[in-house]
Amino acid sequence: MKKPKVFVTAQIPDEGLKMISQHCEMQIGNYDGVLPKDVLIDKVKGVDGILCLLADVIDRDVMEAAGKQLKVIANYAVGYNNIDIEEATKRGIMVTNTPGVLTETTADLAWALMMSIARRIVESDKFVREGKFNGWQPMLMLGTDIYGATLGVVGFGRIGQAVARRASGFNMRVLYYSRKRAPEDVEKQLNASFVDLSTLLRESDFVTLHLPLTKETYHLIGEEELRMMKKEAYLINTARGPVIDEKALVKALKNKWIRGAALDVFEKEPQIEPELLELDNVILTPHIGSASYTTRTKMSVMAAENLVKALYGEIPPNLVNTEVLKK
Repeated sequence: MKKPKVFVTAQIPDEGLKMISQHCEMQIGNYDGVLPKDVLIDKVKGVDGILCLLADVIDRDVMEAAGKQLKVIANYAVGYNNIDIEEATKRGIMVTNTPGVLTETTADLAWALMMSIARRIVESDKFVREGKFNGWQPMLMLGTDIYGATLGVVGFGRIGQAVARRASGFNMRVLYYSRKRAPEDVEKQLNASFVDLSTLLRESDFVTLHLPLTKETYHLIGEEELRMMKKEAYLINTARGPVIDEKALVKALKNKWIRGAALDVFEKEPQIEPELLELDNVILTPHIGSASYTTRTKMSVMAAENLVKALYGEIPPNLVNTEVLKK
């Protein structure tokens, strides 16, 4: 039987690629950065499956270019706002993602950012490298204590709960806001209290975002919300960039409405609001929430399994648009 043709938009860990190559005729994108749309459209022509990244916008144009034989779009990410799900379903194309596997790694990064911005680690490293350290001083690089502080978790799914779980070791008070309230036993286990967003923003010392990008969450944190936060508070985002209005955040950081921020994702990624690059009270990392050897390898295997199973007539384990099965 002729092997199905697939296009993998970028190099992923070998374990997933080996699985795909055993079952498919595979081509891998070799582009430094996000694949331009015209290149993407050219590469997907005639393929049966696409394995893509969160940065790859898979819209009607891309699906049309691939052709009627396109069976599956396997996203190498837990989120899938980069894919037009409605259009894919209309065309009978299965869409898959890689949930669960990156939960703990992303929660780790949220904590790394929280601790780094609170204790001014990046600023301090730069200070030392520039030869400015002349010895211990009582007022040098004063930061903020995490132990005993109040943590506000916005979005209380797998990752939000994993972040809250780590807070117990720091004796933190945990507040959370989510579309749905967590079960009582989860709240008790994590010592977390359900509150509305405005209460969370007003009372938290650290606000960390862990929610998907939807019409409702776009610019959820804007000027009004930033003004609600404590002047000593910090904002951490490892979720989706457009959840924060970056221009409003620049204003908040410049005018000291809040003490600092740490961002792993950006509103118009990979572009970053230029003024953010000039500020010392913000840490910026290049979307590395899941970037550990172990997790990225697991993601590659999961995405490959989703892709191959769909191409060989099975229901993939992580099917997003289950309604496609009714077609």
